[in-house]
Amino acid sequence: MSIPVQSPPATPETPPSTSQVEILALFERPLLELVFEAAQVHRAHHDPREVQRSQLLSIKTGGCSEDCGYCSQSAHFKTPVEREKLLGVDEVLAAAAAAKEGGSGRFCMGAAWREVKDGPEFERVLDMVRGVRELGMETCVTLGMLNESQAERLREAGLDYYNHNLDTGRSHYDEVVTTHSYDERLNTLANVRGAGLAVCAGGILGLGESRAQRAELIAELASLDPQPESVPINNLVPIEGTPIGGEQGTVDWSEMVRTVAAARIAMPKSRVRLSAGRRELGEEAQALCFLAGANSIFTGDELLTTPNPSEDVDAALFEKLGLYGTRR
Repeated sequence: MSIPVQSPPATPETPPSTSQVEILALFERPLLELVFEAAQVHRAHHDPREVQRSQLLSIKTGGCSEDCGYCSQSAHFKTPVEREKLLGVDEVLAAAAAAKEGGSGRFCMGAAWREVKDGPEFERVLDMVRGVRELGMETCVTLGMLNESQAERLREAGLDYYNHNLDTGRSHYDEVVTTHSYDERLNTLANVRGAGLAVCAGGILGLGESRAQRAELIAELASLDPQPESVPINNLVPIEGTPIGGEQGTVDWSEMVRTVAAARIAMPKSRVRLSAGRRELGEEAQALCFLAGANSIFTGDELLTTPNPSEDVDAALFEKLGLYGTRR
């Protein structure tokens, strides 16, 4: 299937782009037929048994000024997450070394910031990036919005990937976040790409979006040129105190499989990461996601502030499915 590049985004006032129409048609196909096609695309570009393993650490938790309606770290909501200061370099490098020992090849660091600000804290993050690279691991950070100069400094420090999710389709975005725009997110991704960094960008299911808006998200990601190297697909884990959750956040497992399959077909060379919500998804649905083209996961007991399957649980599932973890 051919996906047109850089189609204009859909809005309530304009008809969907051709790529969004085509991707929505994928979502509407019988599930097993869709999984079969996605599995064929996956095998044409990847080892179907290989799953890349990354580990994620919250290096600065809570107190974020943004109002993302799903986020436990937003200062706008009263949640169980307490505000914490930026971790020290030694503490982060110790966690990275432990992740490497556990089999992870990429170490991701997340700070609950609206945007990167030049100063001592950013300098500390740069030192973290340098230290993780010296351990022989790939590096990824998610720090909010950043400008061209900051992206360049991260690259010079040795950063490999920058994560900045689009969260949802453009037409649903204002129902989720009001403190920064969709275009600001895209501008950050452009700054990341302009500095020569690899892009990690995906979204979240369960934000009250429609199936058409899930297709809109995949179309937007697929229209990036070049396409993202990593595409995390998250299943919302509702957090007490946030406005998005409960029944609104309930997405049937089959929609997660459909989204992974559509992402694989639309972005055949990308790593499609089965991210938050794996524990709630269950073994059977995870297996279908791996068949449909998911080939990356986060390991460790926690993803920033949400629970994740333990390494023992993942190891047992991999053995059952005949998969193996890889560091790259």
